[in-house]
Amino acid sequence: MNHGTLERNSILLVVGILIVVAIGGLVEVAPLFFVESTIEKVQGMRPYTPLELAGRNIYIREGCYLCHSQMIRPLRDEVERYGHYSLAAESLYDHPFQWGSKRTGPDLARVGGKYSDEWHRAHLADPRSVVPESVMPPYAFLARTPLDYRDIERELAADNTVGVPYTKDMIDNARADLEAQANADSDDATKLAKRYPKVQIRDFDGNPDLISEADALIAYMQMLGTLVDFSTYKADAPENKR
Repeated sequence: MNHGTLERNSILLVVGILIVVAIGGLVEVAPLFFVESTIEKVQGMRPYTPLELAGRNIYIREGCYLCHSQMIRPLRDEVERYGHYSLAAESLYDHPFQWGSKRTGPDLARVGGKYSDEWHRAHLADPRSVVPESVMPPYAFLARTPLDYRDIERELAADNTVGVPYTKDMIDNARADLEAQANADSDDATKLAKRYPKVQIRDFDGNPDLISEADALIAYMQMLGTLVDFSTYKADAPENKR
C-alpha cells in the first residue's frame, strides 16, 4: 500500500495501528499459555489463613491500596528502606494483587513483624499518635466492629476454584481455624498450625472477648513479607542500572 494513502486516511491509519498493536500483543501474551509456570516457586509460601484472608478483604474494602503499595522494586534505595525486593511468588494467591505504585504512605510488602500489635492498634485508632506527620484517617471503628465470617468457607472455596490450593480439610475447618488464630489458648491452635505453617496465633486487637475486624486486619498486616526466608533465598542481588 502507498504510504501516502495510508497517512492521509485517518480511518485506515487507525486500523493499521490496531492491527500492529494486536499482533504485538499476541506475540507477548500467547507464549504464556504454553508455559507451565511463569512464576518461580519459592519455599515457604502458603495460602492465607481464614483470619488473614478476612483481614485482606477489609484492607481492600477500606481502600488501603490507594495509599500503600505492596511492591518493592529491585532498586537500591527501595531495598535499603523496605527490605528484599518483592517476588512474584509472594502474590501467587492474591486475587486481586496489591502491587501498585501509589505511596502516600510507605510500602507494606515487608511490614509483618516490623511493629508490635500494640503499635498497629494505636495506629488504626489514631494514626498521628504514633506517626505525627501522618495524613491517614483513623480506623478506630474496626476494633469495635465484630468480624462477619459467616461465609468464610465459601470464600476459601471460591479462591480454590481460581487456583489457590485450599484443601477440603482447610475449607471444612475454615471457621474453627479463624476462631483459633485469634485465641492462643484454643484447642484447635495445633491443628491450625499444621494446616498453615508460620501462622501467628494470638489476640491481635487486645480484646479477647471479641473477634473484631481489627483482629483480622492486624493478623493480615503481621504476616506480610514473613513467609519467605530471605536468609536462605538465592537470587541475584538487585542493581541500579544506569
